[in-house]
Amino acid sequence: MDIDLRGRIAVVTGASGELGRTIARTLARCGAHIAVHYHSGRERAETLRGELAAQGVRAITVAADVGDPAAVNAMRDVVTAQLGDADIIVNNAVSQYAWTAVLDQPIADFTSQYRSCVVHNVAMAQAFVPAMVARRSGRVIAINTECAMQNNPTQGAYVAGKRGMDGVLRVLAKEVAEHQVTVNQVAPGWMISDKHRAAGSERQPAYEKNVPMRRRGTDQDVANVVAFLASDLANFITGVYLPVCGGQVMPAI
Repeated sequence: MDIDLRGRIAVVTGASGELGRTIARTLARCGAHIAVHYHSGRERAETLRGELAAQGVRAITVAADVGDPAAVNAMRDVVTAQLGDADIIVNNAVSQYAWTAVLDQPIADFTSQYRSCVVHNVAMAQAFVPAMVARRSGRVIAINTECAMQNNPTQGAYVAGKRGMDGVLRVLAKEVAEHQVTVNQVAPGWMISDKHRAAGSERQPAYEKNVPMRRRGTDQDVANVVAFLASDLANFITGVYLPVCGGQVMPAI
């Protein structure tokens, strides 16, 4: 079966980044029109917009601080005016910081992760989901992480943000399910992306030895799952936290 997203409108946050570019490209190959969100990577976003438009889909760039609900609402207004109501939102953006032990981590890093994980997902839902509810169709897909289950040293701020968004999204999934809007999370491991390919650092033996499949996955592996969850093939799946990590973490019943 082919994944057919023709005519649907997708908003991908953090689309100018490593994983976001691959997700946007994959959804476009399935036929979706794409709103390429960026915060600071305008040039990368414009390059991607041109690439997607060359594939025959409509594509625009939109800038916003995803931790600012007013900015997210303004982004929604641009998307609606230029493309239409979003059918799919992919909440992929996350702020970056230096990982260190909880006892040494600046409080500002925890605040930053809360904004880019929890506030980001709440703001995107409040901005885009009401239109989905009104037409009884829509997809909310958020990018979580295997770290949310691992809780390893130095992951404190990142895990706090990602576990917070997990709670919000599970509640949201129950609240909007009757309106035929699904809410799911994709949780990658340490995936290979363009920066690793460029640096020749795809192999990471110390990490790979703990992965049951004994290798790293790729950004495309994650994007494929996003495309599936965005499609009609997944219309009875909601509330899922789905690891894409070669078995590194396995949620148990």
